[in-house]
Amino acid sequence: MSARPGIPRNGLIWLLVAQVLVILPHLGHLPLWIIALWLACATWRIQIFRMRARYPNGWTKAAMMIGAGFGVYFSRGSLVGLEAGVVLLIAAFILKLVEMRTRRDGLVLVFLGFFAVVTSYLFEDSLVAGVYSLLPVIALLAAMIGLQQNSLAGRPWPTLRLAGSLLLQALPIMLVLFVLFPRLGPLWSLPQPRERAVSGLADSMAPGDIAELSRSGALAFRASFEGPIPERDRLYWRAVTFERFDGKRWSQSFASQLPQPPQWQRQGESLNYSIVMQPSGRPWLYALDVPQVENDGTRMMADFHLERRQPVDKPLLYQLTSWPESLREARAAPASLERALQLPAEGNPRSRAWAMELRRAHQDPEAVVQALLRHFNREPFGYTLKPPAVGADIVDGFLFQTRNGFCIHFAGAMTFVLRAAGIPARVVAGYQGGEVNSAGNYLSVHQFDAHAWLEYWVAGRGWVSVDPTFQVAPERIEQGLEQALADEQSFLEGSPMSLMRYRDIGWLNSLRHGWDNLNYGWQRWVLSYQGERQRDILQGLFGPLDWRKLGVAMVAIVFLMVMLLVLLSVKPWRYERDPQQRLFGRFERLLARHGVIRLKGEGARAFATRAAQLLPGQAESLMTFVELYERQRYAGQVSDTAMLRASLARLRGQLPWRPVRLVAAHTERE
Repeated sequence: MSARPGIPRNGLIWLLVAQVLVILPHLGHLPLWIIALWLACATWRIQIFRMRARYPNGWTKAAMMIGAGFGVYFSRGSLVGLEAGVVLLIAAFILKLVEMRTRRDGLVLVFLGFFAVVTSYLFEDSLVAGVYSLLPVIALLAAMIGLQQNSLAGRPWPTLRLAGSLLLQALPIMLVLFVLFPRLGPLWSLPQPRERAVSGLADSMAPGDIAELSRSGALAFRASFEGPIPERDRLYWRAVTFERFDGKRWSQSFASQLPQPPQWQRQGESLNYSIVMQPSGRPWLYALDVPQVENDGTRMMADFHLERRQPVDKPLLYQLTSWPESLREARAAPASLERALQLPAEGNPRSRAWAMELRRAHQDPEAVVQALLRHFNREPFGYTLKPPAVGADIVDGFLFQTRNGFCIHFAGAMTFVLRAAGIPARVVAGYQGGEVNSAGNYLSVHQFDAHAWLEYWVAGRGWVSVDPTFQVAPERIEQGLEQALADEQSFLEGSPMSLMRYRDIGWLNSLRHGWDNLNYGWQRWVLSYQGERQRDILQGLFGPLDWRKLGVAMVAIVFLMVMLLVLLSVKPWRYERDPQQRLFGRFERLLARHGVIRLKGEGARAFATRAAQLLPGQAESLMTFVELYERQRYAGQVSDTAMLRASLARLRGQLPWRPVRLVAAHTERE
C-alpha cells in the first residue's frame, strides 16, 4: 500500500494564515494563554514540515488536551456555556494543527475554522465584522485548494485567486438562499456573552446616573419615519417609568411592571415609524407615547412603557404607530394614584413645606404645575453635567442651595414637590431628540440623548407630560445636548476621538453620516431579516405565501444558477486564462488566416513543422515560437510571456499582409 499523502507546503501556508485570520476577531474575549498556545503550535508545525521535529505521540496529545481543558476552566470558571465553549473550540482548532498528518486531517481543520468564523458573530455582528469574515473564509478555501496536489502546488497567490473566484461564484446562490430560505425558530437559546458590553438606562436611577450616561457617544437606536421627521420638541422616547423614591434613588414599582394595558383614547394624528434598537440587556423598548407595536412577544405595561419577555441582547427591528396627543387614563385606578403619591416618611423638609405653601396658594393642580415651571424659569437655576454635591436631603439641596443640575435633578425635584402637594406624579426616563442623518433621512439617538421628564395626573385629563428642563435650558430640547453645554465645553469630553465632537467639520460629518447609513442598512436589511420581517417582505413581493411553492422555486433557481456556472466553466469559447496557451491560440489563428489549419490531435511541434514546410520563408520564426512555447509550457522554464509575445509579433510581421491560401494549392499538387 502506498503511504497516505501528507500536507503540501501550499496547504500548510494557507492553514497558518487562515488560523491567524480566524482567531483575530476572538482576541477580545479569549484568554492570553490561547495566543501563546497558537505561537507554540505554529512553530512546532513548521519544524515538523522542515523535518526538524516529530509529531506528538499519544501521551503528549492527551496532555495538551487536558492542559487546554484546565486552562479554559481556570480562565472562564466552567467548561459549559457559550464563552467556555468558544474558547474550547479555538483551542481544538489550534491543537489540531500539530496533530494533522494527512489531507483528511487538514480538511477537518478547515471545517473547524469555518465553524469558528460563525461563532465570532455571537460576539460582534456589525458590518465591519461581516465584511472581515470574508477574509478567513477565503483563506480557508485557499487552504482547502492547497491541500490538493494539483497544478497550483507551491503557488500561493494563484491558489488565493482561485479561492476568491469560488467565493464570488457562491455569492449569488448565497443571496438566493438568504432571501428565500425560511427562518426557523431556534432549537435552543444562547446566553448573552459577558464580554458583549451594553450601556443604557437602568431599572433605577440617582441624579448622577443620567449625567454619566450623557458622557457616552454610544448608539442607543435609530428611527425611520413614514413621512417627515417630527420636530425635536415632540421626540420624547419613553423607556421606563419610575414611581418609587427612597430618598436617594428613583426606581420602578412592581405594579408598573405588570402586563396590564392601561386605558387610553386615541387623539390627534398618528406617527408611523420603525426602530432598530441596539442591545441594551434590558427588556424595555423605546417608543413615543402612546405606542402600538407590531411585534410578537411585546406588551404595553401598566405605566405605558413597552416591554419584551426577553432582554434585548441583539439588534432588534420593530414597527410602531404612536398617538402623542392621546388621552391617557382619564380615570385612573386608586392604586395607581396611590403609587404616584408615595414619598419617604422623612427627609427634605423644606421641599415638603414649600409644596404645602404652593397647594394653599393654588387649589388647581394645573396652577401648581405652572407655578413650579415659572420658578425654574425665573430663578437662577443652571443646567450642567457637573453639578455640585448636595447633602443627605438631595431635593432640598438642589432646590435651595446648589440650583445646578441635570435633567433628573429637575424632573425628580418637581415630582417630589408635586407629590408632597398631593398631586400624583412620576418620573419618566428615556431619550429626547436625536440626530437627523442626512444620508438616510432617519434619526440616530445616542446615549448622550438620555433624558428624564415627568408626568402628573389630573382628573379628566389623565397623565400629562411636562419637562422642567425646558424652562432652564430650552436649547437642550430644541437643539441638543452639545448646544446646551456649549459654555462649559463638557460634551463628550471623555471621548476626544469621537467623531460626534467634530460635527461642525462638513466633510467629516458627511463621511460619518454615510458610514452610519451603511451600518443602518446592514442592521435593517440583513441582521433584522428574520421571521416576521422575512414573511412581510416575501408577501409584498409574491403575494400570499405558500412555503411549498416557495421551496420548489428556491430549489429551481439554485439549480439554474449552478447549471449556468457549469456552462460558463466548460464552454468551448471561454477565455483562456493560461498566458502561454492564449498566445498559442493566437499563433493558430494567425496561421489559419494563411491557410495552415491545425489538424485534430496534432501536436504543437508537428503543427509548426508542417507550417514551416508550407511557409519556408518564415520557418525559423515558426520554430523559434514553438520552442519558446514548449520550454515555458512543458519544460518548467520560468514563464516569460513577453518573449513569447515578441516572437509571435515577429512572425506576424514576416507574413504577407494579404493571406495566401497555401493549403488549397498544396492539396491540388498532391
